[in-house]
Amino acid sequence: MVSASIIIPTLNAGGTIGPLIDQLKKQTIQLEKILIIDSSSDDETVAIAQKHGASTIVIDRNNFDHGGTRNQAFLATISEFVLFMTQDAVPVDQNYVENILEVFKNRNVALASGRQIAKKDAQRYEQLVREFNYGPNSFVRTKNDIPQFGIKTFFASDVCSAYRRSAYLSCGGFSYPCNTNEDMLMAAKFILSGFSVAYVANAKVFHSHNLSFFQQFRRNREISLFLVQHATELAGASEYGEGRRLAIHIFKTLIKERRFTEICGFFVDCIARILGNFAGKFLASVRLTRN
Repeated sequence: MVSASIIIPTLNAGGTIGPLIDQLKKQTIQLEKILIIDSSSDDETVAIAQKHGASTIVIDRNNFDHGGTRNQAFLATISEFVLFMTQDAVPVDQNYVENILEVFKNRNVALASGRQIAKKDAQRYEQLVREFNYGPNSFVRTKNDIPQFGIKTFFASDVCSAYRRSAYLSCGGFSYPCNTNEDMLMAAKFILSGFSVAYVANAKVFHSHNLSFFQQFRRNREISLFLVQHATELAGASEYGEGRRLAIHIFKTLIKERRFTEICGFFVDCIARILGNFAGKFLASVRLTRN
């Protein structure tokens, strides 16, 4: 019998959390605990979660941290495997938990991430971004893959993920503070400690965002800052080239499909990404100078 729990950080998720919990309770593998860790929502998220049978923890919104908050919730479980999901992800089918846990038959796998499929309301270029980043082929990566894949060796996403408890604790858990990409940093810890990290293509969720220019700018600023601050922990792996390959692939596809409005939209999106990247690097250099 597999021992597994799932953790979902929430903020004002009253409109979606009930159906999500109900879907998770219908999985082919029964979860020991569905734990909601809520950042003091303004709506009825906590009450709805409890009504649907989930356990809850409430924290001060100002204390939320992507690494620290997830670690707090992790330590409130006892299962052999701990899954994470975001409030806006939806399992595609009832086999999600079973599929993502299958890879842990490989005793060296410490972390697995599932496949994200864009929702129906996603812009076409957002659909293509998801298809590029979350393809149909599963893989397992180790330290030996760093020279070939660079930063992609540490590919992981807590939108839909699963951790082996013993490996997580042996590597010290999520870093704190960590305002973004706690999953990538944890993947790097695992890989550099000799564990493997997996991507499971048949463990699927619907998940996507139609970000505004400024939302995309802020997101990429934080990611860029993160990469500079944690360069040593990421073994100096470079992210250069991956963004360029993604952009070329998507522009070519949009041109082939004659989606000219989407081409303009993706061009603006790319500008936001580039400016955010530069802003993050500049902010990192300013902080280093002050220190």
